[in-house]
Amino acid sequence: MYILIAAAAVIGLILVLASRKPDEFRVSRSAVVHAAPAVVFEQVNDMKKWQAWSPWARMDPQAAVTFEGPIAGTGAVTRWEGKKTGKGIMTLVESRPHSFIRFRLEFLKPMQATNTAEFSFAPEGAGTRVTWSMLGRNNFMGKIMSLFMNCEAMVGGQFEQGLGFLNDVAGKLPPQQA
Repeated sequence: MYILIAAAAVIGLILVLASRKPDEFRVSRSAVVHAAPAVVFEQVNDMKKWQAWSPWARMDPQAAVTFEGPIAGTGAVTRWEGKKTGKGIMTLVESRPHSFIRFRLEFLKPMQATNTAEFSFAPEGAGTRVTWSMLGRNNFMGKIMSLFMNCEAMVGGQFEQGLGFLNDVAGKLPPQQA
C-alpha cells in the first residue's frame, strides 16, 4: 500500500514539475567562422553542402539523405532517415543573402516535433559571426523529458560542434567560392 502511495506521489511530483516548464524553448550558439559572410552563407544555404559540416551527417554517415526542389535557397528540402538521427524533413523557408536563413524542421522519428532553425551571419573582424538557433513549442512530453535530460546542453553541444565543422570547411574555401 505504501509503495503505491509513494509511486503516486512521485508521479504527481513529476507532473507538477513538468507543468511548470516553459511552453516554448530556444537553443542558440554563436561562433566566429574564419571566412567572409558570403562564403559561410553559401555553406548553410546549399542543402548538399550541409553534408560536409553537419554534426548529424558525421554522427550517422549511413543515413539516407535525399533532396527535393532547388538545392539552395527558399524551397530547398532535405529528407533524412538514419539509425542514429531518426527520420525527418528540413525545408528552407527564408533566405536573405549573406545575413539570415530560416528552416522548418519536422522530426518524424523517434519522436514527432516541428521546430524552427535559424542562422544569422554578421561580419566580425576578418570573419563572420554565425548564430545558430532552434526554437519551438514544448509539448507536455517534452517538458517531462526536460526534467531528466538537459536538452539545451545536448542540442547546444551539437550546434557548437557543427559551428566548428562549418569553420573547418568554410575557412579553407577561397573567397570567390561564395
